[in-house]
Amino acid sequence: MGDFDVLIIGGATASGKTGVGIALAQALDGEIISADARQIYRHMDIGTAKATVEEQKQATHHLIDIVDPDDKYSAGQFSKDALRVVSNIVDRGKIPIFVGGAGLYLRAFFDGFAPMPDIPDEIRSRFRTEAEKGLASLYRQLQRVDLEWANKIQPQDRQRIIRGLEVYEATGKTLTHFQNLPSEPAGGHLRSRWFGIDWPRDVLYERINMRALQMVEGGLIEEVKALQKMGYSPELNALKTFGYREFFDHLEGKRSLEEAIQELQQGSRRYAKRQLTWFRGEERMTWISASEREPTHQILRQLEA
Repeated sequence: MGDFDVLIIGGATASGKTGVGIALAQALDGEIISADARQIYRHMDIGTAKATVEEQKQATHHLIDIVDPDDKYSAGQFSKDALRVVSNIVDRGKIPIFVGGAGLYLRAFFDGFAPMPDIPDEIRSRFRTEAEKGLASLYRQLQRVDLEWANKIQPQDRQRIIRGLEVYEATGKTLTHFQNLPSEPAGGHLRSRWFGIDWPRDVLYERINMRALQMVEGGLIEEVKALQKMGYSPELNALKTFGYREFFDHLEGKRSLEEAIQELQQGSRRYAKRQLTWFRGEERMTWISASEREPTHQILRQLEA
C-alpha cells in the first residue's frame, strides 16, 4: 500500500462516507480530514450529518467545528488548513484520509485555484442589493467590464454576475484576469487515491429521505432553536442551506413541519445530484458499488492490488 500519500472518500450526501472513512482509518492507522463545506461550523451538528461524538472517538477527525456560523470561510482557507493538518498527520507516520462531498474544497487542495482578491463587504452588499431589483442592467454592466466572463455565463446567473462585477469594482481588474493567473495547489505534490461510494439512484434517494426523518427525530428542530437563541440569523450563508432554512421557516410559522421535512428531503436530493455530477467528472475517482459489497473491504482490496 505504498503508492499513495493520502486517500479521498467522496460521493453524494447520505452515501455512507463517514462510516467508511472511520473503518479505513482504523484499518490503515489513519486520521480523517473532513472535506465538508458545512461541518466546519460549530453548533451545526445534526443538520450537517456531522460525525457524532461516539464516531469521532473511533477515529481522529480534523477540520470539524473550526469556525462559528457567522464566520467567513473559503475553499482557499480550507486548502491552507488542510495542508497544515496533512503535514502533521504524515509527520506522525499516519495516513490522511479526506472524507466529504465538497468537491470545491478537494479541488482547491489538490489542483489549486487562481489567487482571488478579498472583496469588501460594502461592495458585495451593494451588488446584492442591486441584483434584487433585476439582473438585466447588471449583466450589461458585466459585458462592458469583462465580456469574456459575461460570455461564459447565463444572463440569469445571479451569483456569477455579481462575482464578476465585485471583483472588478474592488480591484480594477477583471475576474478573467485573476482566473488566468497560475494556480498553486497546496496538495499538488501528494500522491492521492480517490474512491467514491456509489449507490443506485433510487436507493440513494431513499437513504436521503430516511436520514431527513432521522435528523428531525434526533433533535434538528432543537438545534435550530439553539442557533436562534445564540442570535444567529437565518440569513447567514451557513444557515441558508438545506437542513436549516426550512426549519427556521417552520419555527417562524411559514411552513408546516411536514412541508419542512419534504423540503429538506428535496434539497438534499438536489445537492446529491450536483455532487454526483461533480464527482462523475473527476477522472481520478474509482467508484465502489455499496450495494454489491461492503465498501471498506473493496477499497482495501483495491489498495492492495
